[in-house]
Amino acid sequence: MTKLKLSAIPDDTPVKLNIELPANVHRDLVAYADVLAREAGQKNEPAKLIAPMLARFMATDRGFAKLRKEHRSASPRSEPNSETA
Repeated sequence: MTKLKLSAIPDDTPVKLNIELPANVHRDLVAYADVLAREAGQKNEPAKLIAPMLARFMATDRGFAKLRKEHRSASPRSEPNSETA
């Protein structure tokens, strides 16, 4: 059998979530979207900010990164890192 250079391609299909936010968090999210629209000239629905905010939060959480790295090195068949893809 031929050995391929690529392994399995990760599924990057978006996942739809239904969540409930506390009213004060929603107000802050709306305010953040308004500030972003003024500062960066990007008008977005507040809901569209949630995914990039979560991604940024997880990317900068050192404790999470450390535990994730330890978990990956402990399991030989771990998934590829989406940050390097």
